[in-house]
Amino acid sequence: MKVLLTGGAGDLGQTLVPRLVSKGDTAVILDIRAPLGRGTTFIQGSVLDRSKLQDYFHGCDCIVHIAAWHGIHEDRGEKNAYDFFDLNVRGTFEVFEAAASLGIDKIIYISTTSVRRPDTLYGRSKILAERIVEDYAQYRNINVITLRPRGFIPFWNRDVYAKYSDWAKWFWRGAVHIDDVVSAVVLGVDLMSRRQLGQHLVLTLDSAYEYTGADLDQWDAAGPGSTFRKHYPEYYELALSYGLDPALKPTRLDISETVRWLGYKPTYSLANLLAELAAYGDSGPPQFTQ
Repeated sequence: MKVLLTGGAGDLGQTLVPRLVSKGDTAVILDIRAPLGRGTTFIQGSVLDRSKLQDYFHGCDCIVHIAAWHGIHEDRGEKNAYDFFDLNVRGTFEVFEAAASLGIDKIIYISTTSVRRPDTLYGRSKILAERIVEDYAQYRNINVITLRPRGFIPFWNRDVYAKYSDWAKWFWRGAVHIDDVVSAVVLGVDLMSRRQLGQHLVLTLDSAYEYTGADLDQWDAAGPGSTFRKHYPEYYELALSYGLDPALKPTRLDISETVRWLGYKPTYSLANLLAELAAYGDSGPPQFTQ
């Protein structure tokens, strides 16, 4: 399929494009900035370019709508309520209306688990955007998969994380690896290429876990850090040395519907993070290059 990625020059788009191309899809990037990689069709433009969107989308079979301001833009005070509304809310409307006008009936919308945070500009903007998405799925017969990942900023984004241990501390509190998000998108594209969905799917994305349900129910019953030691005894001192709290109880999200519909199997867990930290320290694993 010919798949257009809005905001495709960002971290997710740049990680996703090689996966799509490797499975035989054609990837088109729509973004206001050029992607780092070469060999992919690039359209310089914005999802807010109403008069041009149909030209941008012409000939595409599927759209992955990524373009958005994120929570970090709010945390840093870089974007205000108007910015979040313009790109996240109106931008989503523009994408879906242009797609519907062209008869494009396959869209994967990248939302967020922050829809549970209506007290934030980012969370509210995504709640409103999801209402628009639902409207087009219901009344314009667009097959939509809304993915709600936890935060997935990659460790190699040095604009956010100066060193790997900074990223590890963030991931430790609950996140999902960008590679697992990419896998979910690819699975979604494959699903829509095979069948009509008949409903709007809203699917949560979380990480892999070594911790079991019983571990979480009886967290640290033998003392602080005891559950961590049960699974990662060789990394206990390493975790402490980098300021990671072995006693921090993770929040595990329900991904059963994602597994049922997509066959989603996240692969990145704390075991991977700890192994990378042990092997590479603050430089982290070799950084992403396309």
